[in-house]
Amino acid sequence: MTGLRDILERHVNSGSLPGAVGLVARGDRVEVAAVGTADIEGTAPMVRDSIFRIASLTKPVTAAAVMMLVEEGRFALEEPVEPWLPELASRVVVRTPASPVDDVVPAARPITVFDLLTFRAGYGFPSDFSLPAVGLLVSELKQGPPQPQHIADPDAWMKALSRIPLLYQPGEAWLYNTCSDILGVLIARVSGQSLPEFLAERVFEPLGMADTGFAVPPADLGRFTSYYRGDDGALELADAPHGQWSSVPAFPSATGGLVGTADDWYAFGRMLLAQGALEGERGRLLSARSVRQMTTDWLTPAQRSGGELFLEGQGWGFGGSVDVTARDPWNVPGRYGWVGGTGTAAHITPATGAVSVLLTQREMTGPTPPAVMRDFWTYTAGD
Repeated sequence: MTGLRDILERHVNSGSLPGAVGLVARGDRVEVAAVGTADIEGTAPMVRDSIFRIASLTKPVTAAAVMMLVEEGRFALEEPVEPWLPELASRVVVRTPASPVDDVVPAARPITVFDLLTFRAGYGFPSDFSLPAVGLLVSELKQGPPQPQHIADPDAWMKALSRIPLLYQPGEAWLYNTCSDILGVLIARVSGQSLPEFLAERVFEPLGMADTGFAVPPADLGRFTSYYRGDDGALELADAPHGQWSSVPAFPSATGGLVGTADDWYAFGRMLLAQGALEGERGRLLSARSVRQMTTDWLTPAQRSGGELFLEGQGWGFGGSVDVTARDPWNVPGRYGWVGGTGTAAHITPATGAVSVLLTQREMTGPTPPAVMRDFWTYTAGD
């Protein structure tokens, strides 16, 4: 019978990956496989607690942090964000998605917290990256592959954002990525703490996510994997352990800036499966209602269709996708989670009580998940 280790070793032995860590938990049974090495030179074996750049697996964590502030009454889901993000006041929208960036009309209404959580604020990536307004997200905001040390501080970043028109009216269309970074600034301004401080105190410490953060401490760099891009057998180093994640950046990206381990995200997933409860008698991180809101699909069929390049027919909750069909063996209705452009994926399946986490070191070449990810999902869905 093919097991998790067999699947990962097949891809590592083919030369497509230096190494990988996979974790599949079904109830109390946890299967973990660490295969290959932390770099292509083979200087260290991959281990269960190897640290990876988890990229967009940051997004569900960001959404959970926002919901904590909602529960505290700091703001409501339907509330406009302008009081804390004045840069988003008096927004304008390009007349059509293909219009020049100076051909604009006023936004029909303010952007709300709910708009940002559901990625329907009007900022982000559509299927067509050639649109003029989309180009500014890359050139001015450095949206795209994670590059933490190259991004301006939050205030400067928001000032740059204020000069970019919305691609769609608030609430109209699902657009990928940018809304999570805006939410990170919102968390910091509302809480009065930096985003790293808030997440460390309110999320990581209660959940025991000891290796998750926006940088790797010097003492832990020996467990930090190298990160690559390129073709099978011709991988090129994109970032080394002593590189961009060796110090906390000026802009801690709430869309893709975290590092962590498989067990750390597993702890986060267990909390979601427990409807926000912490293990033992330690209370709750979130209410059950907040978790249900996070893991509910909020998109219309037209919005799912418009985001097909990224969603592949899935819906979207807060910070992660929600499977609404069963087109493939791994596409299980109700499954919540997401993938990261650095070659990572993590999901929970409430109906079966499962958590799955896959961490690799190879950058995805586009929105379509690579073969190792699909093989991993087929395995997690088939048992």
